[in-house]
Amino acid sequence: MIKYNLKCEDNHIFEAWFKNSTAYDEQASRGVISCTLCGSSKIEKAPMAPSVPKKGRDSTSRIPQQSLTLEVEQMAVAMKALKEIRKSVEDNCDYVGEKFAEEARKIHYGETEERGIYGEATQEERSELLDEGVELASIPWIPNSDA
Repeated sequence: MIKYNLKCEDNHIFEAWFKNSTAYDEQASRGVISCTLCGSSKIEKAPMAPSVPKKGRDSTSRIPQQSLTLEVEQMAVAMKALKEIRKSVEDNCDYVGEKFAEEARKIHYGETEERGIYGEATQEERSELLDEGVELASIPWIPNSDA
C-alpha cells in the first residue's frame, strides 16, 4: 500500500491509499478519485515532505512493522465499508448525474416525488443547496474494482 497526499481543484488537501503507484495512475487517468471534502474529481498529487529518519536510526526502525500492519488492516476495513456504502447507494437511489442540484431542489420543494438520489454537483452547487436547507452528503466514491 502507498499513501499519497492529493489536492483537488479547490486546493483541498487529503490523503488516499493505493495498492501501488500504478493503481493511483490508472484511477487518476479514469477520473475515479474524488476529493473527500468537496467531491471534485479533478485531482493531482500534492507535495509531500520526505520522511527522513533521525540520526543513528535507519528508515526501517522508525515505524514498527506491527504499526504498519495495523494501519493496512484499518485501511482495508475502511475501503470495504466505503464499497458497501457505494453499493447501498447504487442499489437504493436513483442516479441523476450532473442534474443532481436541479433534482435535489425539485424534491426539496415538493415538485417531484421524494426519493434518494445521487450524482455530481460542483462545490458552488453544493453550497447553494445547503444554503437553501437541502440535506446532502458528499461520499468518497471509490471505484468498484480492486485496482
